[in-house]
Amino acid sequence: MNDAPQPTIRDPHKPAGLVGDGAIPKPPTPPSAQRHTNQSSAPIDPLAALGPDRSATSIHANGPRVWGIDKAPSTTASDVIDPNATSAVTTAELDRGLARLDPLTVRPRISSRVLCVVFGLLFIAAAFGVWWGCVCTAAGQSYDEMVYSALADRVAAWNQALVGAVVTDSARHSMLVIGVSVLLGGIGVVAALVRRRWWLIGQLAVLAVLCLAATRLKGLLPRPFLINTSSSPSNSAPSGHTMLAAAAAVILLLAVPRAARAVAAVVGATWSVMVAVSVIVGGWHRPSDVVMSMLLVAGLALLAMAFTRTSGMDAPGQRVSSVSVQILGSVMITAGLLLLGYAAYLIWQVVPGLGISASWAVDGAVISALTGICGVAALAFGLVLALRQITAAPLSRLGLIGAPPAPPQR
Repeated sequence: MNDAPQPTIRDPHKPAGLVGDGAIPKPPTPPSAQRHTNQSSAPIDPLAALGPDRSATSIHANGPRVWGIDKAPSTTASDVIDPNATSAVTTAELDRGLARLDPLTVRPRISSRVLCVVFGLLFIAAAFGVWWGCVCTAAGQSYDEMVYSALADRVAAWNQALVGAVVTDSARHSMLVIGVSVLLGGIGVVAALVRRRWWLIGQLAVLAVLCLAATRLKGLLPRPFLINTSSSPSNSAPSGHTMLAAAAAVILLLAVPRAARAVAAVVGATWSVMVAVSVIVGGWHRPSDVVMSMLLVAGLALLAMAFTRTSGMDAPGQRVSSVSVQILGSVMITAGLLLLGYAAYLIWQVVPGLGISASWAVDGAVISALTGICGVAALAFGLVLALRQITAAPLSRLGLIGAPPAPPQR
């Protein structure tokens, strides 16, 4: 009875739950740890205490590697990650990444591209409709001839001061038109180069080639002999000078940044109207020739904008709504439609006098021609301005505010 073990009484003032206090036994030391304890100079492997059956696996750049008890992980050159490697991302990879986050960062909305195609085809169809109505019908040829013969005498004094100085000399007129047009187009190309819009430069080049090819229609389109005219009986549509001026103005509008688009639209429409009126006053083209030229340029420009993407657009972090584009685009489109409606009303009024070359119809024909030219220019440049804004700067959550996401840095 006296040999039975006596219970151990713990000191109530001593902290409980500690190893070695008599309440919790101290775990045995593994043999591998004892070997390392005896060899104080050798490094201690923290995974050795897990035993040979509990190894750890680590994934390296070259594949999985097992850390054993007696083998430490080795480091090779391929295992070291260059901190600058992830930042060397190509533009194509960044575009693909942005497209996955938000497709509007690299291409416009489908609805915007469809609008460009639809309005572009409508403008081209209207251009050939004007040619057919004024060339292939007797009333159309009479209208063209009446305006062609009377515009120089009835042009306003302010317009005569602008265009009268160059109509007397064809070489001087051509040099002025070519020089100013090249200047406007050159400013647009330089703006695109400075902004590093490489895709846009390709679009502008295609547009220029298409406009140049469209001038060859002058030698391909027929002009039937329906009435006796004082002008040349050969076809003169479209007008090359007007097409050059309008194309250069459109290139400027497409290339400049958002803040200058409204100003470029006003400059382009004004310059196109001046050149169009001057070639009629000079007796080189008929009203239908210049109207056809402006419609063709606008239609081809809209078709080119349908293929806008990547660097042909504004930077994703700089896209905001433009009050000037919204206001001026709406005003130009509305004014263009009203002017064209008024011109159509005047033409309807003078149609009975066209067949007999009535003197009372001359003033109405001249006013309708000037009104129609201004209306076509306002409508064309207003629509190009509006569609350029929605194709170059589609607003989205990612593209509206802030810079595009950067690749992760280590």
